[in-house]
Amino acid sequence: MILVALLGFGVFLLSGGERRTAVSEPAPPREALLDVVDGPGGNERVQIDLTLYAPAETPAPAVLLSHGFGGDKNSVAQEAKELAARGFTVLTYSSRGFGASTGRIALNAPEYEVADARQLLDWLARQPEVLRDHDGDPRVGVTGSSYGGALSLLLAGSDPRVDVTAPVMTYNDLGQALIPNTASAAPIPDDTAARGSYGEHGVFKEGWAGLLFSAGSRTAPAEKPGGPAEPTRTGHPPVSEPTEGPAGPSPLTCGNFTPEVCAAYNEVSQTGRAGARTLALLDAVSPKSVTRNIKAPTMLVQGERDTLFGLDQADANARQIAEAGTKVKVVWYAGGHDGEPPGPAVRARIADWFAFHLGVSSPQEPGMPPETVPDPGTVFEYDIPGNPRRNGEVPVRTVAAPEYPGVRSERTPRFALPLLGEAQPVINPPGGSPSSTSSLPGAGDVEDAASALGRTLASDLPGQAAVFRTDPARTRTMISGVPQTRISVAAVPGQPTTGEAVLFAKLYDISPEGQRTLLGNGVSPMRVTGLTPDGTEREVDVALPGVVRSLEPGHHLELAVTTTDWAYATPTEPAVHRIALAGAEQLSVPSVRGTTINDAGVPVLPLIGIAGIVVVGLLAWVVARVRRRHVPDVDPALTGTPLVISGLTKQYSDKLTAVSDLSMRVESGQIVGLLGANGAGKTTTLRMLLGLLRPTDGEVRLFGHRLVPGAPVLSRVGSLVETPGFLPHLSGTENLKYYWAATGRPMLQARFDEVLRIASLGQTADRPVRTYSQGMKQRLAIAQAMLGLPELLILDEPTNGLDPPQIHQMREILRRYAATGRAVLLSSHLLSEVERTCTHVVLMQRGELVSAGPVEEIIAVDGEVSFRVDAPDLAVRTLRSIEGLGEVTADGEVVHADLGGHSAGIAVNALVAAGVMVSQVGPRRRLEDAFLQLVGEDARG
Repeated sequence: MILVALLGFGVFLLSGGERRTAVSEPAPPREALLDVVDGPGGNERVQIDLTLYAPAETPAPAVLLSHGFGGDKNSVAQEAKELAARGFTVLTYSSRGFGASTGRIALNAPEYEVADARQLLDWLARQPEVLRDHDGDPRVGVTGSSYGGALSLLLAGSDPRVDVTAPVMTYNDLGQALIPNTASAAPIPDDTAARGSYGEHGVFKEGWAGLLFSAGSRTAPAEKPGGPAEPTRTGHPPVSEPTEGPAGPSPLTCGNFTPEVCAAYNEVSQTGRAGARTLALLDAVSPKSVTRNIKAPTMLVQGERDTLFGLDQADANARQIAEAGTKVKVVWYAGGHDGEPPGPAVRARIADWFAFHLGVSSPQEPGMPPETVPDPGTVFEYDIPGNPRRNGEVPVRTVAAPEYPGVRSERTPRFALPLLGEAQPVINPPGGSPSSTSSLPGAGDVEDAASALGRTLASDLPGQAAVFRTDPARTRTMISGVPQTRISVAAVPGQPTTGEAVLFAKLYDISPEGQRTLLGNGVSPMRVTGLTPDGTEREVDVALPGVVRSLEPGHHLELAVTTTDWAYATPTEPAVHRIALAGAEQLSVPSVRGTTINDAGVPVLPLIGIAGIVVVGLLAWVVARVRRRHVPDVDPALTGTPLVISGLTKQYSDKLTAVSDLSMRVESGQIVGLLGANGAGKTTTLRMLLGLLRPTDGEVRLFGHRLVPGAPVLSRVGSLVETPGFLPHLSGTENLKYYWAATGRPMLQARFDEVLRIASLGQTADRPVRTYSQGMKQRLAIAQAMLGLPELLILDEPTNGLDPPQIHQMREILRRYAATGRAVLLSSHLLSEVERTCTHVVLMQRGELVSAGPVEEIIAVDGEVSFRVDAPDLAVRTLRSIEGLGEVTADGEVVHADLGGHSAGIAVNALVAAGVMVSQVGPRRRLEDAFLQLVGEDARG
């Protein structure tokens, strides 16, 4: 009995001390089609598809539950059932333009979606399942996520019948969310934890906006003609019979949006800027237009992993609503648009908020009077994610402070971290490409903001980033909110300038081993105007991405300011800017103090086992320290370079030298081909740089770390050497998961969905491998090498066994991968394919380096270039007139010329000036010719 009691007590402790209670079963849902009238003139009719979920006991307070952008009423069915089980009558609906509802999407315009929602409240007031405060006034709360969350605020600010609201991961200012400018010439106030900078002339968030526009681009449901409306699905007559408003044809390119929204998107997507009309539209549909009118108690739930609507948006909503004297509670949870929607724990907090303010009994005590429900108050809560476990689960600890700091209470505690670094020039490349990468909009997984997401995805290109750093932290420091800093921006005299600079600031957490984690998984875009050619500095405060992060001892922060980012529209004109620290030359970091609230008890028995594991781990650590011969050898100047080989030599016992004094580099964004005849030493080289063979002499550095067997830096490298074996009866996805599990790394770091998308496997990944063609198996092998999205990908003969179409697919896969800022090193005997795929080549012969450089330079080493022209004779005469050119000959429409050191551009300019039309320019010989010449075999007959 004692043992049983102890076991029962242990289960209670492990469950957090929570008591399981039964809840009432909800009644079957009731569906209906509701006719509403909206539009500027109040004469446009649409039908709204809705579902009513009733609790076991009615009438009951109601909750209007709105869906997110691209969803419909079915998207929130689970949340509706949970709220109904808690005792609420819940109304879900498909907003106009979504699901089975008619009409076009107006982005929560007051005269459209908000007007529709007010009529939904009218309808609720007439339903017998709904408790009313007065005739026509239902007792109601409103909630929703993202797009639906904004609707909640807009409705609460325009209809006094709303009694309570709880918007989730939504925005305050849609213009600033989609076209943000986080720079401010004036100091940014540091009162609240996540105050941002809402400057003018922002930078278009092209990636996210494109996804949102696509989500609303489906064909609209056919609108009903005028006349009596059809009965609802329940057989009841409709509540009204409005007349149809004017409707005109809409371009197919506008999808399901109103013409006004379509015109705004077309303007911003084509120019990268918003005109006065577009800004006015975005202001009108933003909650900021009504927040100071909201009188209903408001609970703001915002995601900590969100590059669409960051913590600063919730901060602005909290400040503005509190200014009206309204009760505000703020919750930050470990999710968001780059992670997951709120889980059961957060949804339970929302239900508690509604239960208290609408008067619903606590589920723990069915039948008790409403006043027994505890007041959630205005406690500020935020989640602190821990390190991912082996099963992929991310433990989360919730911390609570008395209130959201800076709203009604004292200012947010902040501390200063001095920044180090000199002024640095940065280049905006012509065309804005190639670009740095911070995140892929909408493609984030649920993982700790401090783990593999930043390390494996974010990359900054050489010459495009100015980098500043702090000293290593001496103690653990909690970062909770929006850090701030001040920088100066200037044009560089004598260099190209456009009078303004588009820049992206970001913060990295750098571990002592060099592992980089992008904080907040995002960047702070800014547009700094007024730059003059004389180099006069413009100083601005910068609000960095909001984050909850524990900075561990020994780690330091790195501030990077880049000129490009894949997710944003960047200028195409080349320019050079000078970036420097300004002001106090420091980071101002918010740190909200609080108390952990989700540890209800201490699991004593499990802790005994944990203590034993810790002891064993400490012993293993001591043994490892004793056996360690040296500390990690890191070259700080090379931490941004994926691969550097210096004097690499491999000599076997029989004095056979496989590789001799080989030196080469692989930079970020490059696809480097390692070429050589059989026996040239390619495979031996690959095995040495993977740590599979120990070199006789020389060294290999990966991201600045000297390579030794088992080096942690190898986790940043993916490889395919020889042909991997797959289990034929398992699917491709299952094979990848088993492979990743064998590495012992957290499952969430694998990035399965992104890898399968890059490898173009799609739904075929779910089929058994035995059904795969050779090309599909090879793509699966590439996907296996890409797991975790390593920053350096090493491939040995990746096109083996592929037919021409499959080789073409493989080429596109590698190009897409390198376009994210990563590097690829491959060996191949298909010289024509290397020429098409690689940006650089390294030629080896008998273990020695023969030549290395860009493909174009290797091919054109002898200066012979071919021009396809419309007037060959005139072209020959023109080229021969250029001093210093060698032989010039014509072959039909193609003219061959030995440029003798001149650039092809000079020749093209001369031809165009002479009236010759040039349709194609390229080296006369191919990579195969260059290869044979360089290895000394071009003379064989």
